[in-house]
Amino acid sequence: MFQGSSHITLDAKGRIAIPARHRDALMAQCEGRVTLTKHPHGCLMLFARSTWEIHREKIAALPIQAAVWKRIFLGSAQDIELDSNGRALIAPELRAAAGFSRDIMMLGMGSHFELWDAATLAAQEQAAMTGPMPDAVSSLSF
Repeated sequence: MFQGSSHITLDAKGRIAIPARHRDALMAQCEGRVTLTKHPHGCLMLFARSTWEIHREKIAALPIQAAVWKRIFLGSAQDIELDSNGRALIAPELRAAAGFSRDIMMLGMGSHFELWDAATLAAQEQAAMTGPMPDAVSSLSF
């Protein structure tokens, strides 16, 4: 179960360094083999390969009415391996799709991570916090 957020920096070659606490878990879980793909909200999703394979099968089984979404998720998916320093190379087309500049936020979302352009995420969170709270969220009790 991945959770928490980390500020990471995109280097000049388009790589991000996975924070040690998550890198160690990914190395143990999938030997550093991960998959990146687009998220419909404008970020990227990073999955351990074994977890992605479960989702990939479900996506591939979607009916023809969901063909556009199959293209978005499967057509943009890229299998990568973390290098010896725990870095992941993000392809130019995925960086462009997510609007990445230099500052990236990596969010643990349970079974996977979301990678956000830091400014975009901050703007979306600010908009959400100033708007009405959805019923599903307002019913949570802490």
